[in-house]
Amino acid sequence: MFKKIGVIGCGQMGSGIARLVLEKTGLTLVGACARRSSRAGIDVGIAVGLGRGIGIEVATDLAATIEHCRPHVAIHATCSKLDDAADEITTLAARGVHVISIAEEMALPRATSPALAARLQRLAVDHGVCILGTGINPGFVLDLLVIALSGVCCRVDRIRATRVNDLSPYGPSVLRSQGVGLTTEAFRRGVEDGSVVGHLGFSESLHMIAAALGWEIERIEQTREPIVSGVLRETPFARVPPGLVAGCHHTAVAFVDGTPAISLIHPQQIHPELEGVETGDSIEILGTPDVRLAGRPEIPGGLGTIALAVNSIPRVLGASPGLYSAAELPVPAAMMSDARSLVRREGHWVRDA
Repeated sequence: MFKKIGVIGCGQMGSGIARLVLEKTGLTLVGACARRSSRAGIDVGIAVGLGRGIGIEVATDLAATIEHCRPHVAIHATCSKLDDAADEITTLAARGVHVISIAEEMALPRATSPALAARLQRLAVDHGVCILGTGINPGFVLDLLVIALSGVCCRVDRIRATRVNDLSPYGPSVLRSQGVGLTTEAFRRGVEDGSVVGHLGFSESLHMIAAALGWEIERIEQTREPIVSGVLRETPFARVPPGLVAGCHHTAVAFVDGTPAISLIHPQQIHPELEGVETGDSIEILGTPDVRLAGRPEIPGGLGTIALAVNSIPRVLGASPGLYSAAELPVPAAMMSDARSLVRREGHWVRDA
């Protein structure tokens, strides 16, 4: 029997996830739910950009959608914040549906809300489902990959990881959150009032790394600085003349035993290449031995997150009930064969038919 998949959210990420699910052998897309009422009744194939109908309509009532299509797994792609995601995730889990969420704060819910994380854990166990938070960042580049590289170290003293990426493909909501188009004064006011947030997920990544290494974080210090453009930069959603803000240089440092143990650096801006900035990901672990890994350009954030969400389906189907971070399940791999043959349960590969 094919594994039935539902997608919650029909925006850029949800659409990409739905298209990838439709490509994979062993999976069948049985439903899609959107928050916007304007999407209701549209054929899913048209809504997600296939250019053709597939005989399934976008719904807006999540509980009714679950009852109608009975998915085994739902991939949740509607928001970033834990409080905003909680109702949808609990609705799914309480009805016996496994959940994969790409909400940034779902990468490690206990980092920002231990009480809600405990509630999700109890819910998952009570209803026999797995709940997983994943994504490119948090969920992979600045945490899971760091953890994996530390496995060759006898001792780790300090960690420094950097992701330099291009904001140009993103829409207005993301650009606003990075302060794109603001004056430096307005940027700093936005940091103070919370309208300029920079990267969501640093706390989750820092705590994920620390937990894996057995470190206790004493405090986290963060900085957000404007990246001021020296040239005209334009995207379909932003025009930034010289002197205005093209992005946000966001850093977070976790202190362990009084010293800065983990430093994460994430400058994001539109069209960095216009001023000679090359995107990329790099990790440096100082210890015994030192470990360094770097790649350019950046791993694409959108495609990477879409792939991680879909490729995690076999891992979720093979897991014991509970709430998991990406560091707590087997690492997903590209799903190049029948998804049902890629489920690993109790240490054995089984065909999940």
